[in-house]
Amino acid sequence: MDVILRARGVDLLYGSQRAVRGADFALCRGEVAAVMGASGSGKSSLLYCLAGVLAPSKGAVSFEGVAFSGLSDDALSTLRRERFGFVFQYGELLPELTVEENAALPLRLAGQRKAPAHAAAGEVLERLGLGELKQWRPSQVSGGQSQRVAVARALVHRPAVVFADEPTGALDSANAAAVLEEFLRLARSQGTAVVIVTHDADVAAHADSQYTMTDGVLTQRVAV
Repeated sequence: MDVILRARGVDLLYGSQRAVRGADFALCRGEVAAVMGASGSGKSSLLYCLAGVLAPSKGAVSFEGVAFSGLSDDALSTLRRERFGFVFQYGELLPELTVEENAALPLRLAGQRKAPAHAAAGEVLERLGLGELKQWRPSQVSGGQSQRVAVARALVHRPAVVFADEPTGALDSANAAAVLEEFLRLARSQGTAVVIVTHDADVAAHADSQYTMTDGVLTQRVAV
């Protein structure tokens, strides 16, 4: 198995609160992993440690065999920008940009010209049912549509790993299925690895591997 992302013995402290407790995690290329848990269980904190957004209080996280702790702030920022994709719980679109511009943002930040960047963004938006909204502003779209734009932005640069925090929480069943289908398509066709934090058992059921987070403790669920 080709492990692309690994965590060993990860703890995360917020003051005296231990949000993550000794988590071990391994993610292979092309694997979709779901982390389930109730609100406050520590699953989002773990996700941000895995993505290099938060530094563990103890333990280590590595990508392609290189520990985050050995990277400079600039190198870690470049890694997140170029190799990772992020879907946050509430979309977090830039209000001054159009839907298409928001979706193309990772490519533009990487130095790609406007025309090919927007063409690539348009393709992903079409697959997510948003092709007719490309010139709209975030204030003109619904919450569910905004979340799908955020998914398009996370996928447009074909990242090695996508980190998705409740990516379908604001979506109806049909749109949630479209988002999950796109994650699975990328995993199968391009080898993109995906980590999905969710409280929805139906979403987790689509994943290749499932984990449960309870009071900061991560446990892998074994298929029966």
